[in-house]
Amino acid sequence: MGWLLRTTLLLTIWGGLALGAALIFFTWDLPRPEAALATTRRPSVTLEASDGRLLATSGDLYGEAVRLAELPAYLPGALMAVEDRRFRSHFGIDIIGLARAAIANYRAGRVVQGGSTLTQQLAKNLFLTPERNMRRKVQEALLALWLEQRFTKDQLLEIYLNRVYLGGGAYGVDAAARLYFGVPAARVTLWQAAILAGLPKAPSRYNPRVAPDAAIHRGADVLAAMADAGLITEARATAEAERMALPRRPSGDAGWFADWAQDDLAEAYPGSGDLRLRTTLDLRLQAAVEARMEALLAGPGASAHVGQGAVVVLDAADGAVRAMVGGRAYRASPFNRATTARRQPGSAFKPFVFLAALERGMTPDDTVSDAPLTLGRWSPGNGHWASRGEITLETALAQSVNTAAVRLLQRSGGARAAAAVAQRLGVQGRFADNASLALGTAEVTLLDMTAAYAAFGNGGFRVTPYGVARAESADRLLAAPRTAPQRAIAAEAAAAMRRMLAAVVRGGTGRAAAISGRSVAGKTGTTQDSRDAWFIGLAEPLVIGIWLGNDDGSPMENVSGGTLPARLFHDILEEIRP
Repeated sequence: MGWLLRTTLLLTIWGGLALGAALIFFTWDLPRPEAALATTRRPSVTLEASDGRLLATSGDLYGEAVRLAELPAYLPGALMAVEDRRFRSHFGIDIIGLARAAIANYRAGRVVQGGSTLTQQLAKNLFLTPERNMRRKVQEALLALWLEQRFTKDQLLEIYLNRVYLGGGAYGVDAAARLYFGVPAARVTLWQAAILAGLPKAPSRYNPRVAPDAAIHRGADVLAAMADAGLITEARATAEAERMALPRRPSGDAGWFADWAQDDLAEAYPGSGDLRLRTTLDLRLQAAVEARMEALLAGPGASAHVGQGAVVVLDAADGAVRAMVGGRAYRASPFNRATTARRQPGSAFKPFVFLAALERGMTPDDTVSDAPLTLGRWSPGNGHWASRGEITLETALAQSVNTAAVRLLQRSGGARAAAAVAQRLGVQGRFADNASLALGTAEVTLLDMTAAYAAFGNGGFRVTPYGVARAESADRLLAAPRTAPQRAIAAEAAAAMRRMLAAVVRGGTGRAAAISGRSVAGKTGTTQDSRDAWFIGLAEPLVIGIWLGNDDGSPMENVSGGTLPARLFHDILEEIRP
């Protein structure tokens, strides 16, 4: 009897020590729940198109804090039906659910069901890392028990609904409802609630914006679960499943614009926290540009070995960017060829040379020789142009006559004077300090070139491209950084340039850009061996810049600025014609 008592005492002592050691092991780095309940997150940035439709989000997006009484009963009902039907009755850990999951997993020979309750999920989301191991599962259970003691069931459900991650950077049902459906959580329909309730299982896989078909299929499963739980009838579940329809995003590759619009946000809005930015992007125009460029690259572009392209559409009056495509597919290559790539513009640079000549007192009707020209060991050619002797400046620009452009460069102060004109209109880059600059041997970006041409259409004002029209933080309007248009050239010189650029489209190298019933002006540009092809055109109130080429600089096949780029300009204008 004494032996049994001693043994029992020893086992109790050692068992207590083992239990204490286990508790220390599982809890020594357990977070303080009270402190962890305080929200810590990255500031969010929400980009809206010019009409207010959602364009993109980054950071951690939170909506309004919601109360159960404010929500339709079917929203929390859908969540409990699919995630934790015994939420109201268990103590934080569902023994029945764990047993059911263990049996199902044993029969399947793999993990097919989980037994975590909503409280355990909340503990994991609030306090723990996503890693999967026994220690973390025990900590999750301990924290779930603490939460059940600290809060009522309604409070736990409210915390969950306001904190759960639902994909796309959205935390909480209100942020997700606004992100995916454009309405607050209090106004979601039954089928929308079902889609939201289906997201916690796999927020990325069922994201309605990324995988609409998967989101709808998951939402239908949630509706079936609600019917099985007796929350709705099977007939209503079927009817709601048939109503599910997620609209296609109007633009698939506005990522280049979103990235560009968010450059230097920390400097532009220091310490502002969450930001809501209304951008200048026109979704209808953006979609038209994307569709037309992809059609061209997939059709005639493929035959001509054109691998990439870029398009920028600006409001000529103030530089607002209405559309931007930085390549063929953003997800395949987010590198922005419209804003970052520096390529030679070819003859698209000539307007700056001609403007320098106008500012030296010449007019579009004055003449210049188009005869052959040799400077040292360099002799610029004129392609198929047959020399006529003396031609007007208007004809020289319309037909893109190289020898005439070089002579105008020499008359107007040389390469440095032409580079200074381009820089005055906003073109930054590397400029050759020799006569070849007249033929476009600079290295420039499409965005700079397009903005510079705006001055030819707006009466002579330099514009600085911008993408943010309105900024708001915590219901407070912020000043959106923007540079006002500034007089850069005389109105008379701008009008003369506009006249000559119109001649390019009317009867010169840019005839493919002409569109019936609309005044169009512009300039073509082609570099050696057709490595780059440009067209930059004016069609009030827009200026549209287009570049086609290959990332590795390989030649295209018989592509010039007056062929595919000019045709793409024409197609875009046709697409957006009222």
